[in-house]
Amino acid sequence: MTPAASDHGRVVLITINVVLKLTVAALLAFALLHTDWPRFASKAMTARAGIYPLLIAIPALSWLAVRMAARRNGRPDPAYPLVADILITIPFVVDLVGNAFNFYDSIDHFDDACHLVNWAILTGAVGTVIIKRSELATWEIVWLLVGFGTATAVLWEIGEYGAFVTKAPEVKTAYSDTIGDLTLGTIGSLVAALITVGLGRRARRVAPVRA
Repeated sequence: MTPAASDHGRVVLITINVVLKLTVAALLAFALLHTDWPRFASKAMTARAGIYPLLIAIPALSWLAVRMAARRNGRPDPAYPLVADILITIPFVVDLVGNAFNFYDSIDHFDDACHLVNWAILTGAVGTVIIKRSELATWEIVWLLVGFGTATAVLWEIGEYGAFVTKAPEVKTAYSDTIGDLTLGTIGSLVAALITVGLGRRARRVAPVRA
């Protein structure tokens, strides 16, 4: 890939990243302005407005911390994880779009699909960082990523339970729904881990050797 093509690709990724971040901000603002709408009722949108910006800022904050450590030790600045940043933001956009357009209530199993796909995307985001910087064995990376996916799925369900599940009409079926969500999140993480490791190992094999 030529430097010009590489620069163009980076500009495209930066643009996508900015658009996704602005979309999250716009959807959160929209939800806060219409908290009386049934689609936003009992969904802890105020809590989401406080937590989601912090969660999608994790890649940037992590990169800043790593860069500061690199400079203290006289090492070059690490490349910004644009792909990981984009992937981490996508699930939050999906969740907010689902609430804004009432997909959770109007489309059967939309929530199940979100848990499966969103956790695959989140795990893939972490995988893109680990696969480039780790010399771990393939099976170690896979289980590390599955552990990340499962742990974050558990934390998400704890947050949902405390924020709005006990106040929602679905409280009677909350247990079975939680078990289903955790299962789907874990499956999504496993699939993403296997795909990420496979693609990462393949990229390493075909990468040109530099003199």
